[in-house]
Amino acid sequence: MVDTIEGFFQQLVDQQPQPLLAKVRGAVRFHLVDPQRGDDHWLIAIDHGDISVSHVDGRADGTMRSEKAFFERLLQGKENAIAAMLRGAIVCSGDVELLLAIQRIFPGPPNQRPALGAGQRGVRNDR
Repeated sequence: MVDTIEGFFQQLVDQQPQPLLAKVRGAVRFHLVDPQRGDDHWLIAIDHGDISVSHVDGRADGTMRSEKAFFERLLQGKENAIAAMLRGAIVCSGDVELLLAIQRIFPGPPNQRPALGAGQRGVRNDR
């Protein structure tokens, strides 16, 4: 069984090129902290939407560090990458522009609102 994190990185490779990263070039290292099982490292290299992924602690232009359990919630859409950076749940270092661009690949929250039916314009009237 593929875990959430491994599946996420494999999906990046399988669904190339990534149009949201078409203007991005650089490498980002993800340092995922797990006190019980040991730290995990992933390195993604981006070249104008083409992505390569390795499971190493290599040289990178930017680094994102978080607890592994938190990163899994991020990948499930339960957390927001930018909000997590602002509150320190994800610690970033290196190329700020690259790190801001990379947040585009994280899934958003699941849509909890019902789809608008035909004839509805998104205006709510509770009267």
